[in-house]
Amino acid sequence: MRTHARIITALIGSFAVAGTVRADTGVLIVGGDGHHCGEDSACINRLHPDIPLAASVAPGQTIVFKTRNASDFALDPDSSYVDARTNGPEIGTVHPLTGPVRIEGAERGDVIAVTLLDIAPGPFGWTSASSFGFASDLISEDDRILWRLNREFAESDDLAGIRIPNGAFPGVMTTLPGRAELETILRREQALADSGGAVFLPDPTHAAPDEICGPNGSARSECLRTLPPREHGGNADIRYWRVGVTVYLPCYVSGCGLAIGDLHFAQGDGEISGTAIEMDADVTLVTRLLKKGRDAPTLTRGPHYEGPVRALDLPSRRFYAVTGLPVKEPGSVPPDMVYLKSPQVAELENLNKDINLAARNAVDEIVTYIAETYGYSRAEAYMIASVAVDMRIGQLVDTPNVGVTALLPLDIFVGR
Repeated sequence: MRTHARIITALIGSFAVAGTVRADTGVLIVGGDGHHCGEDSACINRLHPDIPLAASVAPGQTIVFKTRNASDFALDPDSSYVDARTNGPEIGTVHPLTGPVRIEGAERGDVIAVTLLDIAPGPFGWTSASSFGFASDLISEDDRILWRLNREFAESDDLAGIRIPNGAFPGVMTTLPGRAELETILRREQALADSGGAVFLPDPTHAAPDEICGPNGSARSECLRTLPPREHGGNADIRYWRVGVTVYLPCYVSGCGLAIGDLHFAQGDGEISGTAIEMDADVTLVTRLLKKGRDAPTLTRGPHYEGPVRALDLPSRRFYAVTGLPVKEPGSVPPDMVYLKSPQVAELENLNKDINLAARNAVDEIVTYIAETYGYSRAEAYMIASVAVDMRIGQLVDTPNVGVTALLPLDIFVGR
């Protein structure tokens, strides 16, 4: 791992005090106080219905969320600030979310429409390749790189010949779960963990707010981690949630409790290494309140979203694509299926309609292609794929072999 990846430094830039309303514009500015989320009264990294709302805004009023990168560690390699939280598990700081904000007049059963107006990136971003990724067994070493960001593109001294165009979006957009939703989620995720599945159960380490979710907090064993998306929204990592797009989120508590974070400068569909280009950013948006039983869509499985077709564009004139099918070596078990303990999975060479195995095979193909064609290590190729490759479903009907395509935009290779 490179030297700068070990440096934990102070947050960049000056931030407004949480809940400030600019008198000249009426814009609500939320978050950004202190060095990290634990020092900011308008920042949380756990979800629970008892978390107090940090600010209040009327529907239609513009809000600026001053957000922190996914790890909540600062990125300036020249800073001398040392974050004491590095003594504990880094995953405990993920994800710092700015908010939650009360949407005035919103009640349980309502829906809020959140329209993104602008995303201003911070000066730095980071990407890592580690055991947290979708197919981390395909690489033999961890790695992490630092990016320099501007409004147009990202470049890194650690990854020569690559320029990634700006495709900024929030990885996490969420409301607070209600008590009923919390109980359902805790029950089903505990059952999955008991069966050996990969789940991030409640953990008070570095939790914010500390008084509710921390080691001595009133709900320390109930506060949900922010790592997966759920019915309330959360860490969807949908790269199409860009400026101009409207995301519909359900309200489970009075005021909804809107929170934003995990800003990405760019990401390929799939975010396969486990990270995109993670950054601090200022997110400007406006909300609209849809009352239950009127114009509100029914949200039962997660957020809906809509926007201009340009949000779906591939940022390149040329591409190269590979395909994956659900086939494997006899005797092997895909890593995500180990918890099932099924000898039949090991014996079969072809799994019926397994979209996950097909996607993993496509990842393996595109990582190999990038490494062999452009001379990067597999870890570097894995990170390039995570920030630039789109994972798309080819078809779901041609049994037994559903198909997944991994699509690489070629214009990112500016030095080749």
